[in-house]
Amino acid sequence: MRRPSKTHTRSFSPQPCIRSTRFFLPLCCLLAFGVQGVTAQTPQSPPVARLVSLSLDSRRPTSGEAVTTPPLKSVTSPSLEEANSIERRAFDQTNLVRKQHGLPPFVWDAQLCRLARAHSENMARLNFFGHSTPDGFQLEDRAHSAGIRYQVIAENIAFNKGYDDPGGFAVERWMLSSGHRANILYAGFTTMAVGTFVAADGSVFLTQTFITH
Repeated sequence: MRRPSKTHTRSFSPQPCIRSTRFFLPLCCLLAFGVQGVTAQTPQSPPVARLVSLSLDSRRPTSGEAVTTPPLKSVTSPSLEEANSIERRAFDQTNLVRKQHGLPPFVWDAQLCRLARAHSENMARLNFFGHSTPDGFQLEDRAHSAGIRYQVIAENIAFNKGYDDPGGFAVERWMLSSGHRANILYAGFTTMAVGTFVAADGSVFLTQTFITH
């Protein structure tokens, strides 16, 4: 089974976060579409999209007040049938890609969805975009706090605004990145979930979490 490489490129190559109980493989790069966004669909509301890595954590400006990660207990653990339309779309599109590459589909995990939803909500509410929270919680910290046991865990994140199909668009862009693509196509991962949060301004935060038990 192939592991993601440590190769770094700058064009369409943001890298995900991968954690393991046996090793930590940081893969770091940043993708911005254009300078701050992509070509506008309308002059009034240009769509924007970003994917960013662990080491290039980019926080949006805050008002300066102290912030802490909201408790995970406030987030639900939905089944696939209870997932929202963006989550289901990203999950289905990811499995379509797996099928196209001769891989078995991922199995949905409600606990992973809860973990992913919490991180997406944290990114929106606490004004940051990355794998590490403002109070220093990394992916493995968040997993342990949620009571999730694993051998290998990985995470893809995305942000977009102004797209008709935010879930499908995120998967499309993840597949253009060597690191995100490697997570999606890694045969060692059999379980996955997507958790989203839509901010008041329509910004969509997506977190995709993979696990090997």
